[in-house]
Amino acid sequence: MDWRQLISNKRFGQELRHPLRHDDRSEFKRDYDRLIFSAPFRRLQNKTQVFPLPGSIFVHNRLTHSLEVASVGMSLGNDTARVLKQRHPELTGTLFEEIGTIVSTACLAHDMGNPPFGHSGEKAIQAFFREGPGQELQQVLPPDFWNDLTHFEGNANAFRLLTHRFHGRREGGYVMTYSTLASVVKYPFESACAGSHGKFGFFCFERDGFQRVADELGMHRLSADGEPLRYARHPLVYLVEAADDICYEIMDIEDSHKLKILSYEETSDMLLGFFDEATRRNIRQRARDEGVSDENEEVVYMRACAIGKLESECAKAFADNEQQILDGTFEGCLLDHVSPEVREAYRRCTEVSVRKIYNSKPVLDVELSGYKIMETLMETLVKAARYPDKYHSRQLIHRFSSQYDIMSPDLTTRIMAVVDFISGMTDIFALDFYQKINGTSLPIV
Repeated sequence: MDWRQLISNKRFGQELRHPLRHDDRSEFKRDYDRLIFSAPFRRLQNKTQVFPLPGSIFVHNRLTHSLEVASVGMSLGNDTARVLKQRHPELTGTLFEEIGTIVSTACLAHDMGNPPFGHSGEKAIQAFFREGPGQELQQVLPPDFWNDLTHFEGNANAFRLLTHRFHGRREGGYVMTYSTLASVVKYPFESACAGSHGKFGFFCFERDGFQRVADELGMHRLSADGEPLRYARHPLVYLVEAADDICYEIMDIEDSHKLKILSYEETSDMLLGFFDEATRRNIRQRARDEGVSDENEEVVYMRACAIGKLESECAKAFADNEQQILDGTFEGCLLDHVSPEVREAYRRCTEVSVRKIYNSKPVLDVELSGYKIMETLMETLVKAARYPDKYHSRQLIHRFSSQYDIMSPDLTTRIMAVVDFISGMTDIFALDFYQKINGTSLPIV
């Protein structure tokens, strides 16, 4: 793959148009601004990250997480560009210099396709079709669409949200640049290639669109004609993935300390575990010199140091492995290729997170409740889509926004409209809708 082809400001849905510009923003900065001001991005504030949405203690939601990932992604992109421009002087003065903005924008978008209640919501959609009442639809839906449903993936849904022409919306969705779109797709293959891990990057409805983007950018195709579509990742995906991995792991540790799931000693041990003993003492001394005395403030200071260390290590890993990444032969993620000490410290953080955070009571309670809510919504609304002429179905269908093609004569389109509708809900809207269809909540005028 070639950097000069990989970075393109061609827009999806406006390939042949060149609209007039009234300011000096780059096309990639326009992508960023479109996402920041969009309703689906704003709705992330009411979608669970890990812990329940805040009561008296504010923890991260999908919106704050995405903003933090975008910040780290900007640093990763800029640091990588600086190093690679020294190695490749011919890239100076080209669109390559904007990879910080591209990575940051892709970071903003990376969770936009996630349904309510995080991974529990994804599992509920998959399970409805794979082992629930939706199983009987297998005989009447196209095989590739059935594969999409039984492997439902938030990352694939993000690409759909950004590119699909929803009912009544202009062609191309957000009309994003090709490079931004490619940088969002973590798994650049269709659901037939998902395998045991269940991950894929685009629904069958968007297959042609992704292929158009990938071929234009010169992404390395791994499948032969007639086989399920599969590509090597766009290189910038590795930076987006690293920013996400850094933020969710380190920020979940900070939130766990706030919620008293982890003690101060456990938290400081993990956050300082990325440094040698001399650096740890230096960090503690710098914190005291800056007047940091409260334990929560100390955790914030140590967290900032840990993120800075991981960011610099991942930028170095990308530069060190640039050729393998461009060749499509790079294996694993960037965090697998950092220094052994940092890799081991990150592994310890992950082990503690799985054992103490992700299996903690508040997290499990959200997952259990969220799963039941999503299960009920899927069963009720899919039934309405299958039998739209029934009285109760008509009542439910009237609750759909006009952007969803729930009135289509085609069953496949109606089922996809249900999935689009439910996956776009916030946690609070999903709970409210669940209560209303179960008759446990009535609107108060």
